Amino acid sequence: MTDAVTRAAALLKEHRQSIDRLDAILVYTLAERFKHTQSVGRLKAEHELPPSDPARESQQIERLERLAREADLDPEFARKFLNFVISEVIRHHVQHQK
Repeated sequence: MTDAVTRAAALLKEHRQSIDRLDAILVYTLAERFKHTQSVGRLKAEHELPPSDPARESQQIERLERLAREADLDPEFARKFLNFVISEVIRHHVQHQK
């Protein structure tokens, strides 16, 4: 192997290790987030509140889009991601209502 290929392989390995660490951070962060949303779901069920809060969801989407732009991330991707997360949260909240 040439020196350039060896350096490229080392850089690739470093990038992949960083990606793996970030993936773990994402998973644990999502788990923590869902712990809180589950508590919200239980509170809503106890007080007979609707599982969905469209005004809050809209605010969160706007906030996440702004953060995405600040972080140089595609706001459309951020919106899709948050919509996916919100749909999971609502699904869990509905289960608590039963």
